[in-house]
Amino acid sequence: MPIFAPAAAPTRSELVDHLVRTRIAGDVATPRENNLSHYRKLANGDRHYWLGLELGDRWTDEQDVLAVMAERCGVIDDPDHRTGQDTIDPEMTVGALDRSAAELRKAAEGRLRVLFATGHPGALLDMHGALARSLHDAGCDIVRVPLGTYTDDGVVVQFGGVAVLERGASLWHTHSPAPMAAVLDQLGRAGEPPPDLVVADHGWAGYAGQQGIETVGFADCNDPALFLGEAENTLAATVPLDDHVTDPRFYEPLTSYLLAAAQPGTE
Repeated sequence: MPIFAPAAAPTRSELVDHLVRTRIAGDVATPRENNLSHYRKLANGDRHYWLGLELGDRWTDEQDVLAVMAERCGVIDDPDHRTGQDTIDPEMTVGALDRSAAELRKAAEGRLRVLFATGHPGALLDMHGALARSLHDAGCDIVRVPLGTYTDDGVVVQFGGVAVLERGASLWHTHSPAPMAAVLDQLGRAGEPPPDLVVADHGWAGYAGQQGIETVGFADCNDPALFLGEAENTLAATVPLDDHVTDPRFYEPLTSYLLAAAQPGTE
């Protein structure tokens, strides 16, 4: 069964305009100083910024990280630009959505096991949930997290098929890879196979890709690790976007475009 195609999916040019207008891409809210600080910390070996990937000593030069971010995310490539505005190229966002759509299409055609997760439940939960529902309706097995998966002083729960970390009755914004590590461990203990595909962000995506699982990630311009992972073929695709704009509904056209692009015959 093919993936459901939303009737109101935007065209490529319409989506680019929307991304720029809502600042999901284009002139984004994340300042240049914050981006460069994160690139430097990753290069200096701060594992918080590795998002579950094992980068070794391959990315110890901040300028090398910046070069990949300019190439795959569209940040300003001038190393002397140290403060002020930074950017995400909306064409790169749409291109990465097209690559992600190919992975969703393969999952639907093969009726694969897919795990959805987000470390940004305040913004991206609805987007992941819509993707999970569509793949479920297309015949995929949406992985259910075993009950009692505890990690990082919280518990992994699911809403609409999407795994999130809950602490103290609140859904938690987390970059940690520990929740994904706990989920994969608990699946193994329950005698279940790992997912065939993970669609996630932050450490959820990085850890899954590092374990050899086909992974689609979503990442902001101040989270370089997932882009490095795609550059090294550890992740299948990393979609550049501001991962927390003012209203989660702003991601709906992006979601509709992605599902329409995942239809058979659209590759």
